[in-house]
Amino acid sequence: MSPRTVFRVLSIAEAVTWSALIAAMVARYVFSAEVPFFFAVGLAHGVVFIAFVVGCVVVGLNQRWRWLTIVVAALTAVPPYGTVVTDLVLERRRMLQGGWRREAGDDPRDAHPIDRLLRFFLRRAWLFVVLLVVVVGLLTTVALVAGPPVG
Repeated sequence: MSPRTVFRVLSIAEAVTWSALIAAMVARYVFSAEVPFFFAVGLAHGVVFIAFVVGCVVVGLNQRWRWLTIVVAALTAVPPYGTVVTDLVLERRRMLQGGWRREAGDDPRDAHPIDRLLRFFLRRAWLFVVLLVVVVGLLTTVALVAGPPVG
């Protein structure tokens, strides 16, 4: 999977979970319907939100985005469907092109510790996936302990 595909899958997944969450909220708060799966929808949305943010960091580092670009891309998960717009903008600006940087090149930035660490994990894809799943799981646990984002 290329960085472009990873970003696209996560951005679409975030939009889908936003849709499910909005539908569940309308059913619950507008129509006073019992929504037995409300917690599950919210949890799924939260997990995908965290995965999208983590994905922004990994793809952004690989694509050598500025930190501000990574932060803004991650923040687009807050408004509904913002991730899809971000995907389109990044695609138009050709910021999602290329593959994973598994080997050092001639670029002096390749000597940076973050780039070396990224290459280390990209060369060990299964280990990296497991690590990212653990990170998303830990962040989700922290979010669950902290409680819902609004009152």
